[in-house]
Amino acid sequence: MKTPIYLDNHATTPVDPRVLEVMLPYFTHKFGNAASRNHAFGWEAEEAVDRARQQVGALVGADAKEIIFTSGATESNNLAILGAAQFLGENGGHIITCRTEHKAVLDPARYLESKGFRVTWLGVDANGSISLEELERAMTPDTLLVSLMAANNEVGTLHPLEEIGKICADKNVLFHTDATQGVGHMNIDVARMNIGLLSMSAHKIYGPKGVGALYVRRRRKPRVKLSPLLHGGGHEWGLRSGTLNVPGIAGFGEAARLISAEGQAETQRILALRERLHQGITERLGHIKLNGHPTLRHPGNLNLSFAYVEGESLLMGMDDVAVSSGSACTSASLEPSYVLRALGVGDDLAHSSIRFGLGRFTTQQEIDHVIQRVTAVVNRLREMSPLYEMAQEGIDLSKVKWQQAH
Repeated sequence: MKTPIYLDNHATTPVDPRVLEVMLPYFTHKFGNAASRNHAFGWEAEEAVDRARQQVGALVGADAKEIIFTSGATESNNLAILGAAQFLGENGGHIITCRTEHKAVLDPARYLESKGFRVTWLGVDANGSISLEELERAMTPDTLLVSLMAANNEVGTLHPLEEIGKICADKNVLFHTDATQGVGHMNIDVARMNIGLLSMSAHKIYGPKGVGALYVRRRRKPRVKLSPLLHGGGHEWGLRSGTLNVPGIAGFGEAARLISAEGQAETQRILALRERLHQGITERLGHIKLNGHPTLRHPGNLNLSFAYVEGESLLMGMDDVAVSSGSACTSASLEPSYVLRALGVGDDLAHSSIRFGLGRFTTQQEIDHVIQRVTAVVNRLREMSPLYEMAQEGIDLSKVKWQQAH
């Protein structure tokens, strides 16, 4: 078994060797520009892009012509949200999103808010789930867009896309979903779910970094229209100008094809490993909290808080395992995750949270090693914690009156 062990697949996945094999010719002898339609080099590149469009579209039940290639999910989210707002709401309007969205959705929404748009920020319950009743109540006659993610990147909670889509369709409101963490891991059908816009990225499904896609509904009514963010050569039906990343797009297409064919079996295997990891840790350690929905969650996501342990210390203690912490260390402060705060997780537990992200290449041997490492490091850190000692003695720490140092 090689170390370090990679359990940060929500941040990025490794490129599948089969994907790389498809990409390599487009760096060398198949190097044409897909927009060069006067010779065989361009035709060859265009053929690769067309094939990838079909493969990526098939992953979410879309037509090939409804797929717009971008540089990644961040650009796709910006094009969806800003492009829809600019086209539909020249004089402002109302947008609904959620406090636990990725920053690539939150920041465009905040930008629109600064430009006069009204934004409703839905809250979530302790599992990270929205209230469908609250969503419906928030809608007004000037609501232009609802943007809610498929699967949360930190705690793995799944949003009920079909129910959200039905509410939006009944109210004639455009529905965008950031499905970056969801595609390939949950059954997504844009028609059945009444999705008008959907963002995704290749590097979350074992494809290359730097390429993503936006599904833009065309074949069903109401057809979605956007204002472009990038202007230039009129590529991608005028919605996203710029020379296409042919090797990346070819790789994205193959990654989509593979996960379409193998995703169901892969999901079951990853889910079994995740349950093994969760059970193995909880059998050996107490004072652990699962963050996110217990069942309606991404199959590879396990987000745990380890009470009386600081997350950064835990990360440093198990330096042979690549995971993410629930707090982001900056030069000035240690801020807990805004997602965990939205779930009502206290700062102490948020600081002690670890996100384990399992994936295609995770093995049972690696999981068993991680169980042992986490157990050993948490026990060692707790032995040094006076708070843990007090808790073991039955002292309710929430009722302790701490004296301030002078």
